[in-house]
Amino acid sequence: MKFSRVYTVLIGAAIGLAGCETADEALWPSLSGVAPSAPQKAAAPERKPLRINIPEPKRAETPTANVAPVMANMAAPDASAAALDSFQTTGTFVGKKVGQMHTDLRKLQTAVTALNGRMRTISNVNAAASQNYHALVAEMNGQLQVGTTPGNPVMVKKWNDAQQRLEAIAESLNRMDTLSNDSAGEAGLAAWLLDSVRATFALSGAVDEDHRQLRILEDEVNRTIVLIDRLLNELSEDISRQSTYVGNERRNMTTMSLAVKNGELYGTSLVNRAFAQSQALASAASQSAGPRPGDRALVVIRFDRPNVNYQQALYNAVSRALERKPTASFDILAVSPQRGSPAQIALSGTQAKRDAEGVLRALADMGLPPNRVKLSSSASPNSESNEVHIFVR
Repeated sequence: MKFSRVYTVLIGAAIGLAGCETADEALWPSLSGVAPSAPQKAAAPERKPLRINIPEPKRAETPTANVAPVMANMAAPDASAAALDSFQTTGTFVGKKVGQMHTDLRKLQTAVTALNGRMRTISNVNAAASQNYHALVAEMNGQLQVGTTPGNPVMVKKWNDAQQRLEAIAESLNRMDTLSNDSAGEAGLAAWLLDSVRATFALSGAVDEDHRQLRILEDEVNRTIVLIDRLLNELSEDISRQSTYVGNERRNMTTMSLAVKNGELYGTSLVNRAFAQSQALASAASQSAGPRPGDRALVVIRFDRPNVNYQQALYNAVSRALERKPTASFDILAVSPQRGSPAQIALSGTQAKRDAEGVLRALADMGLPPNRVKLSSSASPNSESNEVHIFVR
């Protein structure tokens, strides 16, 4: 029995070793260089996906064909500017006029660039002068706050230096006025050039290239007009703000001279406090509702022809309104005709807003504070042309 048990164990071990050999052959590569048959059958399904060719959908070609026109439309302004640089006259009568207007446009753009450069120079000089002025005033206020001797010579010298710096800031107002007048002159030239370009479209004897160049000129003149209008608006705001600032600081310097004389700080001018209160009241009044449909306008300016001369009549009407009500504020309403295609309505609305901005600049030049004027726009089916209505509040 003992022998049979040992024999049985040996037979079981032999069977186990045979199974291990089969597993080793399946899991480990053969050292003889010949691949076993079982791994070849298992690797075959892995190669099949590599031989599958997925055809590209035909619809993918359609977006590719549409990309070029979209990019061309987006690059239209740059292409227009590049075409303007490479202008060549066609030799026709219209082509010669196009060449002359191209030369005039280049001169206008050069002048506008120079005006913008002058504006930046004035702004930088004013910023530096204001910083120096306020630094000196702050130093004087700090010394007066703790107290000093009456009529201190050091304080008197500082006060004189601050006064000179303030007058240097005030001198910039003259340069800004000159710049505003020069910008207005260039605005008139730009308007004349735009009218000339549009009138040239109606001339006979032109080729297609002439009209293409005229369209480019019209676009560039419109861009230049936008730059000039923006410059005029900024100048009008800066002149009004600078005038108020210089007036307030001159009154503060007068009060500070008394403080230097007595050796103690008083504060800001009482006139400035009263002005601040009236300015706050005017600002609150300007937040009231605009003109209602039944309100009667003080002035109606119709821009049915170029170069409408309205300044004198506007000045007389506003002066009489201020005589009757010194605290009066004004609403400027730009009215455009609601007729034609949507594009024509949009163009009329834009031009009406430009006309209203011109009226606003005229009122600012006449001395009316900007915080007493409110600007709005609307469209009316009853209007024959662009109009600007002015209401009294």
